[in-house]
Amino acid sequence: MSTPALVQALGRIVDALGWTLVHFLWQGALVAAATALALAMLRNARPHTRYLVACGGLLASVLWPALSLALRLHGSAEVSGTAGQLAVTLNGAVMSGTLRQSMPWVVAAWAAGSVLLAARGALGLAWIARAGRAGTHDPRWQACTDRLAQAMGVARHVRLRVVDGLDSPVTAGCWRPILLVPASLVSGMPPELLRALLAHELAHVRRHDYLVNLLQNLAEILLFYHPAVWWMSRRIRIERELIADDIAAAHAGGGRQLALALSELEKRQFAHHEPALAADGGDLMNRIACLLKTPQQPRLPASVSALLAGLLPALAAACAFAAGLAHANEPARQADQRPYIDFNTCAKPVWPAASLAAKETGKVTLAFLVDTDGRVADTKVKKSSGHPALDEAAVEGISKCIFKPGVAAGRPVKSWVNMQYVWTLD
Repeated sequence: MSTPALVQALGRIVDALGWTLVHFLWQGALVAAATALALAMLRNARPHTRYLVACGGLLASVLWPALSLALRLHGSAEVSGTAGQLAVTLNGAVMSGTLRQSMPWVVAAWAAGSVLLAARGALGLAWIARAGRAGTHDPRWQACTDRLAQAMGVARHVRLRVVDGLDSPVTAGCWRPILLVPASLVSGMPPELLRALLAHELAHVRRHDYLVNLLQNLAEILLFYHPAVWWMSRRIRIERELIADDIAAAHAGGGRQLALALSELEKRQFAHHEPALAADGGDLMNRIACLLKTPQQPRLPASVSALLAGLLPALAAACAFAAGLAHANEPARQADQRPYIDFNTCAKPVWPAASLAAKETGKVTLAFLVDTDGRVADTKVKKSSGHPALDEAAVEGISKCIFKPGVAAGRPVKSWVNMQYVWTLD
């Protein structure tokens, strides 16, 4: 590939990525609003249902811009989403202004932020790996962990290591999970309370939560600039901790026992690394209250909960589908070079016999949406000749022609062009 072609290709990628990031500002807000509404309706539902809704919201937040970017890079759309008209207005207002000129800086700032967050996550993973190697093996608590894992249906072997400098149990690893336990808890916490915390961590292992947490971190890295992503990710972690608490309470002496263990953790100052799952995750006081309270309000019927739980995944699919269709109604941008017709590719429009017999004449103004391959994708009659038959004949005839597509930034784009056709007997 020649240097000019490479520069042009890079410019196209930067432009597509930049506009994807800009449009995700309103797309993310829309998804967050739908997620908040669904969670409000599910406030009395099981944590598992709310967890699915929050995951669906984060999934929609990733799928929508991902498909939008793919369409832009493919050249079939510059604007995507259910609010296509809003996006067209935004492009029209700023495409030729400061934002378009600053797009390389927008992409560079996004890349810098993503790299910094990725480095932070990599450091956390490295710390966990180092702590696992440096931790000591405790036969007594390893045996306790094995018995708990068997009782809870955890098929994989979970290694337990006692670590200094950690204030809360931490679980990491997908295929070879490891459970890091603070030395201070082994020596200073009553065994039955520590056993409850271990049951909580094993609940995460059973549910493969570590993998989901890594995917969350990836979404946060790529879409870090949008507060809605952080809010939805936090809701996922809150609901996930409540689910793990419910599972652990059934295998570790009940909810009160686990609540006592969490209250002990609450008295300590703790810090853990984001790629791991710690027993002190979520809102500790809210978790303790949920473990101790007796439900008084009736839960939503299971059918209603299931319906609402599917709302956000359905929204993700709908947004992705709309992204693929929105460009069919409006072109993305004004072309630097407008399309023009090649009359050698088609015959002149045929004069309707009845109109010719009646000696009908006139001038019709038409608009043609020319696709990137030069074919007509849509037509409009902007000003009639006064004779509908002549208008239809002009549309039918010219639509068979092949156009030279419009060009923007050196590549073909889907764009409108106006034409006049004169019906005259001279």
